[in-house]
Amino acid sequence: MNSGSLTQTLDALRTITAGQRVFVQGGAATPHRLLQMLMNLDSVRGVEICHLHTMGPAPWADPGSRFKVTGLFLGANIRAGFKPGVVDYLPSSLAELASLLGSERFPIDVALVHVSPPDRHGYCSLGTSVDLAALAVQRAGRVIAQVNPRMPRAHGDGFIHQKRFSAQIQVDEPLPEVARIPLDPVHRSIARHVATLIEDGSTLQTGIGGVPDAVLAELTGHRHLGLHTEMWSDGALDLLQSGVIDNSRKRVHPGKSVSGFVTGTRALYDYIDDNPSVLQLDIGYVNDPAVIALNPRVVAINSAVEVDLTGQVCADSIGHRIISGAGGQMDYMLGAAHSPGGKSIIALPSRTHGGASRIVSCLKPGAGVVTPRAYTRYVATEHGVADLYGRTLAMRAEALIAIAHPEDRDQLRVQWRNNYEV
Repeated sequence: MNSGSLTQTLDALRTITAGQRVFVQGGAATPHRLLQMLMNLDSVRGVEICHLHTMGPAPWADPGSRFKVTGLFLGANIRAGFKPGVVDYLPSSLAELASLLGSERFPIDVALVHVSPPDRHGYCSLGTSVDLAALAVQRAGRVIAQVNPRMPRAHGDGFIHQKRFSAQIQVDEPLPEVARIPLDPVHRSIARHVATLIEDGSTLQTGIGGVPDAVLAELTGHRHLGLHTEMWSDGALDLLQSGVIDNSRKRVHPGKSVSGFVTGTRALYDYIDDNPSVLQLDIGYVNDPAVIALNPRVVAINSAVEVDLTGQVCADSIGHRIISGAGGQMDYMLGAAHSPGGKSIIALPSRTHGGASRIVSCLKPGAGVVTPRAYTRYVATEHGVADLYGRTLAMRAEALIAIAHPEDRDQLRVQWRNNYEV
């Protein structure tokens, strides 16, 4: 790290004072060196840090931290510290968050970002995480950058001229990676059911984890799939490299894989580096349901914590305890609903690791409804698929009980009857 730039950056960080809001770029682009420097300053008590999911340790959210934390999505590294008013959660879909950050209602004083080195024209790239970061850079009074040669240069909306930086430091550090989760028989069984709903020429929205990776692994025999999704990982990379995803049938950015951020292994980061077939765009555009719906046969694949027998989907909490965020689930449920031939799918194991049913008669007290029953269409478990479209409450309950774990079905029937006894 250049000592001159270090001094300049420390001086810039010292200008951050109580009551100011600092946006921190997330995902694999979490600027840990800048955050460490900020935490070592005495002047940060009462400073608000806000961000989407960050990777790596998050000491700014530890008990006793001098910061106020506003999680726009609570990842595993901060969810244990969740305490409204201290480590808090702002519930909103990603599309709505983009509208919020673009308004005067949510001013941003400083943005901390992690970027690629400048090109010959002076432009750096936000790389793996453009999402809300591009908008935050536009809105922030000051931008402080961590410049890293290992950050890929991604095409799209994430370019920033270095003259925009109030200060910058040079680092040479590997990006955090997410190893693939070994696929278990439950994941594979869910994936086989989901794959039957996906037609050739579909445009996919998917994510990261066992179920999404298993679904993507089941699609090797498909053709002309497209990718328009808030994020993607190595499971989609396999299909891109094999040509299954060629984006040829998309109407919005044909021939391009569109997303707001990527998270995965170094192989993924290398793939997106200076790759004109991959666009990392502002999440307000990527997750706009009207934009999503322009593509044909959008298949939105999302997961849930639990689904009740009327089709209400809880995806961000276990009861009152927030464990993630609304993310883009509702954005894509709406987009898929209005896409020609589109389908929205909630895919989840029928039981938790502890053996509790995830198909439930009633959501837990305090559970957040991320997708209301009016927009839930397909629900898939390892035991089959429930199609809820055009079905009454009684018909939905019957279909969902049929895909619950066999040992839970009788109890669910009894609970359903008890819920509606007069």
